[in-house]
Amino acid sequence: MKHINTTLAIIALATSSAAFAAVSFDTFDTDGDGVISQKEASVNAQLVEIFSALDTDQNGELSKEEFSKVQ
Repeated sequence: MKHINTTLAIIALATSSAAFAAVSFDTFDTDGDGVISQKEASVNAQLVEIFSALDTDQNGELSKEEFSKVQ
């Protein structure tokens, strides 16, 4: 049973990561200014969780280059 639960957890994680990676930059950049603000990122809990790690220049926004690291 433990093996089945572990397998299901791995499948769920892989599926959610693949779905997240499939989302385009433009989906989050709702105002079209070329960056994803923390406010724009707030619609996705997973992006909020990794925002600061992706924001390598620590300016509070994600550029297309920074966002591309998630894909």
